[in-house]
Amino acid sequence: MSISSTRVVIALSGGVDSSVAAYLLKEKGYDVLGVFMKNWHDESVTISEECPWLEDSYDAMLVAQKLNIPFKVIDLSSQYKEKIVDYMFNEYESGNTPNPDVLCNREIKFDVFLETAKQLNADFIATGHYARVLSIDKSNKTYYGLKSGIDVEKDQSYFLCQLNQYQLSKIMFPIGNLKKDEVREIAKKQGLITAEKKDSQGLCFIGKVKLPDFLQQKLVKKKGNVILISRDNDIYKKDFGYNDYAYQKEDGKIIGNHIGSHFFTIGQRKGLSIGGMKEPLFVLATDTINNLIYVGEGSDHPGLYRKSLKVYADNFHIVNPYHNILNLNKLKARIRYRQALQEVSIKADKDCFYFNFTKNQKAIARGQFISIYKSDELIASGVID
Repeated sequence: MSISSTRVVIALSGGVDSSVAAYLLKEKGYDVLGVFMKNWHDESVTISEECPWLEDSYDAMLVAQKLNIPFKVIDLSSQYKEKIVDYMFNEYESGNTPNPDVLCNREIKFDVFLETAKQLNADFIATGHYARVLSIDKSNKTYYGLKSGIDVEKDQSYFLCQLNQYQLSKIMFPIGNLKKDEVREIAKKQGLITAEKKDSQGLCFIGKVKLPDFLQQKLVKKKGNVILISRDNDIYKKDFGYNDYAYQKEDGKIIGNHIGSHFFTIGQRKGLSIGGMKEPLFVLATDTINNLIYVGEGSDHPGLYRKSLKVYADNFHIVNPYHNILNLNKLKARIRYRQALQEVSIKADKDCFYFNFTKNQKAIARGQFISIYKSDELIASGVID
């Protein structure tokens, strides 16, 4: 198939990254179609009076006009609400900490959007992510891998950690080999309206809304107790293996109240509004059944740190099955975006994968994603239990 007859449908977000990605595809001679995904317009859970999707869609349209490529707006808001927003509310209500950006990529950008693009005769889809796709041919079979972006500061492979082989076979990341300043320079030279536009903030596709504000639109406030756990508590002398510290309300003292344990996550500092302490308070654990929050003083509190975690086999995802993850050494992992890669070892039984870090890890929370790397390739991921 020639490049000129290869149709690539690119997700134009109205930002500089996707704008430059579209330009690079057009320059290479692909048949490019720009599509803006309208995924959120439910004003009942939007705090800000601004309407970011309208501004973004207009910028995306102007970029398409500048590049002389066709442009469409598609409405995926019902799928987004069902697959992302409702899931987020349910997870937080259960005391977990989901990552909406990982879910959005898995369920919307590279699932619903991919299927929509195929109906537009797409051979491939493309986005402005800082990541790379590689292919490995072995025994008459092609395996697809996900590599970090060249720009270490902007690498977005973590957010793509749930992609599968089929999705990777249909994806292009045109700016994965560029650094951010190079992307902006290209946009300036081409006169793209997004060249100086700031990177988007807030929830994926929802816009300029802080997560606590967003959650309070749907989750009910419930007054509960905040319990202080001292750093010299005997619980830290016990070995809980791959489980959380088993705090009981008798382990500490009540120092205040909160508006609902489901609004908080492990490691959180803001939002407690309790004064008179010697050091800042951090959330050590939440109990959504009894509506309790356990806190400790200081960022070095032992309750914030763990060296191990587990992922149930049903929640473990192999990105590239070319690798046998249990036979690899010198693996690294991260449990949040932009965290430096951490040395880790893995073992497994039929039900779980167990991860042991070389160094203590701060604020591990249930529902987060752990992503596993071999060198600069992300080979697997899982939902932390």
